[in-house]
Amino acid sequence: MDPSGGTEAVVVKGDKYRSHILGEGEKNTKWKFGAPPSYDVVNKLFEEERSKEWPKGSLEEKVQNLVKTFEMELFHKTCPDDYKTVNTQKFRLIVNGGRPMSLEEVAKVGGYNAFLQTSLANRLHAYDPSTETAESSHHAFGTAFPRGFVLEILQVFSGPPVVAFKFRHWGYMEGPFKGHAPTGERVDLYGVGIVEVDESMRVEKLEFIYDAGELLAGLLKGPLKDSESDTSANSSLHCPFLKGM
Repeated sequence: MDPSGGTEAVVVKGDKYRSHILGEGEKNTKWKFGAPPSYDVVNKLFEEERSKEWPKGSLEEKVQNLVKTFEMELFHKTCPDDYKTVNTQKFRLIVNGGRPMSLEEVAKVGGYNAFLQTSLANRLHAYDPSTETAESSHHAFGTAFPRGFVLEILQVFSGPPVVAFKFRHWGYMEGPFKGHAPTGERVDLYGVGIVEVDESMRVEKLEFIYDAGELLAGLLKGPLKDSESDTSANSSLHCPFLKGM
């Protein structure tokens, strides 16, 4: 899911869809990978395959840029105090009716693990977030989706302060995942999001409803290999909810 302050997205030099990456306001930002991220590859895939191109200034465009920017901050900024899209004191994330998580909790376990939390017994996990770190999960999905996991907003049902929307995430499994060989196929994930914002359009509460099995099934289609191939931590990592929205 890859918001900006104010009532209108403020797009800074370097990215058309995400605010708060570059500029004077980010001169002291602490970045997880040592520098601001580049979304050039993700944006290219987004523009080639999005199903809708929202008019500039529309509510749909603002929501799309908000979610993309939130995901960028979640996956790339080390310190919650550097987040511009979130009311850090009030923020809560809820996934599929699960336990609300604070921003500090989400940052600690990592975005992928927070989004893939489940109440299933461990033996039924295709991917077990309780055994993964923020770094290992980012590495696993970044390797599987070297061009990113792209986000688009398909429909917005209501405007601020409670914004409900339907989204689509997609990417191409062009790298291995948990010992499964890459298929090269597109993996799609559809869901609904509900975001509550304050008067400055900062996120206070974010709820996602989707079937994570859609995502994992696409990643487990490839045959298991005898030994997992090299998935160097230097492989391309672009975010959001998983990668880049």
